[in-house]
Amino acid sequence: MREETVSPAAYRYRPHWEVLPAGTHLWRIHKSRYAAGEFRPFVPQGSSTGRFDSTPEDPYPFLYAALDAETALAETLLRSHDRDLGTGMRLVPLAQVRGRSLNGVRTLCEMRLVSLCSGAALAAVRQDNDLLESEGPGRYAWTRDWARELRAQVPEAMGMIWGSKRNPSRRAMVLFGDRFADCADGPLEALPYRNIPDLGSPEGVKEANQLLEPLSSAIWGPLGD
Repeated sequence: MREETVSPAAYRYRPHWEVLPAGTHLWRIHKSRYAAGEFRPFVPQGSSTGRFDSTPEDPYPFLYAALDAETALAETLLRSHDRDLGTGMRLVPLAQVRGRSLNGVRTLCEMRLVSLCSGAALAAVRQDNDLLESEGPGRYAWTRDWARELRAQVPEAMGMIWGSKRNPSRRAMVLFGDRFADCADGPLEALPYRNIPDLGSPEGVKEANQLLEPLSSAIWGPLGD
């Protein structure tokens, strides 16, 4: 894995774009204390865990989502899990989903997103697939710095969209909560269906595993713990 020695500010970005129309259905996994369409606020002493979370230098609210429920699960739960050698499955510990929900939302305005969905789109922002696939706290410090610079250079960007690591033909995204001032009714509203309020409950595990089954993956663990 290469070491990053050049500041992201050394480059000029010329992004490719993807536009989500108003009315697009999205799915997201989030801590259950947040509402379905609520952006996660920046918390100075919080537990940042995502690739493009905000930073103290640019403390924007953010929200990760996908264009289908299966990909929302795959992006959140499967990224760091390899296949179990005995079963060939990706097994997600039950503890990883406790206190989390899966919800559908609908966009209330058109959203202009920076595309990271092809080699050319990545090259246009001076990156390659390492931006989307490298993992670990050290690497995430770099990807967040890069996102901060992209936001500075491209203030019209309302988020970014890319191909899912564990469901590559599908799309995942991050939305920037401070870029929707012109959305009079807010950027998102909750959908009343296909929601899993408690992914750690027996019923939640059952429903989530039905969605994960085509990806040969499952949430696993003793439900009575």
